Amino acid sequence: MQSHARGHLVYAARGVLSVHTERGTSIVPANRVAWTPAGFTHYHRAHGNTDMRILFLPASLARLVPARPAVFMVSDLAREILLNLTGPRNYDPAVPAYDRAARARVRRVLVDELHEAQEQPLHLPEPQDDRLQAIAQLLYDDPADNTPLADLGRTIGASPRTLSRLLHNELGMTFYEWRTQLRIHQALILLADGHTTTHVAHACGWSNPSTFITAFTTLLGTTPTRYRTTP
Repeated sequence: MQSHARGHLVYAARGVLSVHTERGTSIVPANRVAWTPAGFTHYHRAHGNTDMRILFLPASLARLVPARPAVFMVSDLAREILLNLTGPRNYDPAVPAYDRAARARVRRVLVDELHEAQEQPLHLPEPQDDRLQAIAQLLYDDPADNTPLADLGRTIGASPRTLSRLLHNELGMTFYEWRTQLRIHQALILLADGHTTTHVAHACGWSNPSTFITAFTTLLGTTPTRYRTTP
């Protein structure tokens, strides 16, 4: 766990990252970029063969993006800027470096791109209530578990009405939405590890690959196969 005096962007040029803060977990595949503001305690985790890029922003630019952790879609332009600002020009003496003014201008273009980008619902909020935390642990241990909320409630000693209220108040989700998003998070990790779509679908609780593909595409805007081939 760590925190920084400046906010930073985290980008996976290859593979999948997860960014964990006290607000929850954000999954960052290769077509997303995660923003963590200054002062937020966090840690990063790489899944599979991952090329992680980190770019710190000065306060003058950080004020143009949210004051909370967020995940954005990466445009082609934003991707190329991120790769350039974290690439050989920053550490290889054989490659001409940006001068200070040029670097500042390029960073501003990147922030403008993010300011226009749509935030993506890949953030899985972290429950605070002990009962929800207990259910979350059960689902993390076995994302394929299709046990209804009422039965899970009996396991941990809470009524389905109480749990539904907690989910709405703490996470702003229904149980179905929360479990689906948790499963998509696990699916991204398995895909990064090279598992097939069919294996991932069954491992994460979908009865067949087609229903998994539909849920995946709804949240990420691309199919698992296309996601795999994202450069």
